[in-house]
Amino acid sequence: MAESKSDFLKDFYIPAYIFNDETQIAGVPDAPKFPVLVFINSKSGGQLGGDLLNTYKSVLNEHQVFDLGEEAPDKVLRRVYTRLEKLKQEKDQFATKIHERLRIIVAGGDGTAGWLLGVVCDLELPHPPPIATVPLGTGNNLPFSFGWGKKNPGTDRNSVLLFLEQVKKAKEMKIDNWHILMRMRAPKEGSCDPIAPLELPHSLHAFHRVSSTDELNMEGCHTFRGGFWNYFSMGMDAQVSYAFHSERKLHPEKYKNQLVNQSTYAKLVCTQGWFAASIFHPASKNVAQLAKVKIMKKHGQWQDLHIPQSIRSIICLNLPSFSGGLNPWGTPSGRKKKERDLTPPYVDDGLLEVVGFRDAWHGLVLLAPKGHGTRLAQAHRIRFEFHQGASEHTYMRIDGEPWKQPLTKDDDTVVVEISHLGQVNMLATQNCRSKSVNDGTSSTHHNGEEDDEISDEEEDSRYGGDEFRKFGAADTFRVPDEVDISYLS
Repeated sequence: MAESKSDFLKDFYIPAYIFNDETQIAGVPDAPKFPVLVFINSKSGGQLGGDLLNTYKSVLNEHQVFDLGEEAPDKVLRRVYTRLEKLKQEKDQFATKIHERLRIIVAGGDGTAGWLLGVVCDLELPHPPPIATVPLGTGNNLPFSFGWGKKNPGTDRNSVLLFLEQVKKAKEMKIDNWHILMRMRAPKEGSCDPIAPLELPHSLHAFHRVSSTDELNMEGCHTFRGGFWNYFSMGMDAQVSYAFHSERKLHPEKYKNQLVNQSTYAKLVCTQGWFAASIFHPASKNVAQLAKVKIMKKHGQWQDLHIPQSIRSIICLNLPSFSGGLNPWGTPSGRKKKERDLTPPYVDDGLLEVVGFRDAWHGLVLLAPKGHGTRLAQAHRIRFEFHQGASEHTYMRIDGEPWKQPLTKDDDTVVVEISHLGQVNMLATQNCRSKSVNDGTSSTHHNGEEDDEISDEEEDSRYGGDEFRKFGAADTFRVPDEVDISYLS
């Protein structure tokens, strides 16, 4: 049995000489069929991240397993790909096969997974390595969307071997990525940077101020940019998430258990008064009062999007998983698809699903078999224009990570614009929930059933309602001039 496991691991094992020129290849007659680079956030999942890191290092070459707490993925990939290209130019067929077959495993929360996706996107390789995600956070929406589950994994040897077996059998699947741009007039007083205790999200590592030499820069304005893969949201849900993450940052010792984290999250929804939002939260904070929203359907003209007066949270969704596996868009009936020109929520169609929620009770509708939020639109580009003086700040969230964003009080609006950027490759299991335009057999949350729920307009009334850029993720990715990467494939 031990010999069988050893043979199995040869399919993933990358010898040390691939990573540095101080060692030579020996005892590896064939290139591995599924060579992997493993990135683990040792701080995710309490003690689980560190335990998982040690287990992977024990079953694979420790040179192919990286702790994201010690080294950023852009630096690692710069080093690995530069080395692979050098070996390929030396006609090293082993290294060539490693590069052709390379896969990535990333273990951490959704923010950590987004970090890796952003870096791989920035490399702009002709055939970027597909990525498998290990659920090691609180929401785990990215892993859940592609069939890897949402419960924190076992960290023992057998659990790791079982996951590697899934990686071996996984299929490749493309996923849209989205560019986000935020621009505001430089305030006369105060700062436009996020309000402590949290900074901008880890998944928005690229969401820095644009340099004066960048063509996106506008004189007299502060411009930020970045990207996401699952969702951008603002309002009620982001405010709850911000409170949770702030407390966890201040008292990390209290948030080492996934069930405890989820329970704390639910309590915050109650204590913040979102089950009685009309009483505890002024209407001036509702989305329609804060911002004008415009959309572009595919490649047409900008048009205003009507936001019902009662909407307190708006979500721009790419994947069928939000807040720990819920599907806010649901599955529109055939009649609705025809009447409103809707399509199924594919993850690679260049469209975002825009959904609104009124309060926490509305959110609980998602627990019903055919529950969904208020479907507002599907769009290729989305633009938020925050009204002058509407509020001193608002809450935003991207791929599970929130921040509190100041809004200018001066004579100009704050603009947030989201546009389709491109695609990256994911690894998906046979239980994948995401649906591709190229795979009609992929399952959805409702297994293809058409719902017959009341219309969004009727529902809202019943409840009392009224340009393409690099992410900049790999700022440190600079291949030496003497190394030609034009042949990377």
